[in-house]
This record gives sequence, C-alpha cells and structure tokens, in this order.
Amino acid sequence: MILREPIASGNTADIYLHENQIIKIFKDHLPDTESNYEAQKQRVAFESGLRVPKILDVKKVNGKQSIIMEYVEGKTLGELVTENMDQVGSFLEMSVNIQMEIHAVLTESLEPMRIKLQRQIEAVEGLDEQVKWSLLKKLESMDVEKRLCHGDFHLYNLIKSDDEVFIIDWVDASAGDPRADVCRTYILYCQVSLDIAELYLNLYCEKSGWSRKEILEWAPIIAAARLSENVATEDSERLMKYIVMEEHN
Repeated sequence: MILREPIASGNTADIYLHENQIIKIFKDHLPDTESNYEAQKQRVAFESGLRVPKILDVKKVNGKQSIIMEYVEGKTLGELVTENMDQVGSFLEMSVNIQMEIHAVLTESLEPMRIKLQRQIEAVEGLDEQVKWSLLKKLESMDVEKRLCHGDFHLYNLIKSDDEVFIIDWVDASAGDPRADVCRTYILYCQVSLDIAELYLNLYCEKSGWSRKEILEWAPIIAAARLSENVATEDSERLMKYIVMEEHN
C-alpha cells in the first residue's frame, strides 16, 4: 500500500489518511498483540454508545500491524481553543461532559486500572525502591471501581465534526476509578497551563460532586505511572514533585 506522509505521529504509532480511512500503523518495538489489544478497547467504547470512530479492520499494512478505522473529518478541541482562547471555558465544559459520559460506562472486559498502574510504577527506572513500595501500598489502599477510563483524556483527543465530538486514541483505556482518570488529565494540563488545569478541575468537581482532595489524592500514583512512559516532551522533575509531596505527607 502506498501511503503519503503521516498526518500524526506518536510514541506508539504513525497515523495516515488513506482513501477516506484512518490507518494507524504501530511501531516495530511493540508486541505483535498491540493492534488487536488497542482495537478491542476502542470497540468496547464504541459498543457502549460513545461517539468513537468505528474499527473497520485489524491487519498487517506494509508488513506492520495496523488498525484501520473510519475517518472523522474535523478539528480537535485543542486546535479550536488555540485558534480562539476566548472559547477555552466552553470547550473545557464540553470535554468534561464527554468525560463524565465515559465514566458512566461500567465495564468488565478491559484491563483493571490497578494492574495497569502497578505495572507502570514497577517499571519506572531510577525511582527509589522504597518510594515505589510506598506508592504501591497507597494504590492497594485506594477504592478502584470498574468504570471505563480513557487514560489520556484531553482536548487534542476530541475531534469536533459538525455537531458531534468524537473521542479518539484509546490505547491507555482501562476499567478503573474515574477520579484517577480526572487526575491524569489535570496533571497533563498542568504541563501546558495551570489556568486551564484549574478551570478543568473546578468544572469536573462542580459537575461530579467530587472534591478536589478526592481527585488529587491520586496524583503521586498517576505521576509515577506517567514517568514510566518516558515521553520526550514531559518534564520528569515536574512529575517527581507530586511523588515527593506524597512522601512528605
């Protein structure tokens, strides 16, 4: 298959637009099961009634494992906010409503969040073993539900197409506690803008009835798990502050 330049690239895959379909081609370092694993997560979300691009096929493309899905034409909410910062409040509110729809879905078919976070924390290189043990004990003590959590929810993973907004990039989805999912989104926003992060958190607390404390209790666990991802653009020192803060409490 002849493909043009990717329209997006990430740590795990390159995204191509081909004949009005999206082709997600995974990087070679990933296990051969990755495409089917991610496709299953997206199918769970789709079948729950959420606005998610439909999976069309999972197969090898040019010798590499790939997912083929429907193309959703539009712009991400992140792009729309960048074009008009005056709209950040309304787009964040829109995103919070969508995230609450995700969290309303009960699921038994995805990997439990507790197992996923445990694996990530154990994999962090350079983190003191005593600190890891403390974080894992904290994780063990947390009440974890079996609700659908996106795992990487932010404005750039929401595509506005006419009057609908589609949720993309389900690679980090799990069955777990919505407060942890909200905490991760907050931590991601903090890297870009504290004002946006605080506005987002206030909106979620207001709509859900949860307190800021209930959500941010997850911060050291989520920050440690984020460290394991080795994202080039992430500030590891920033993440360590959440972990150190917990150690001093």
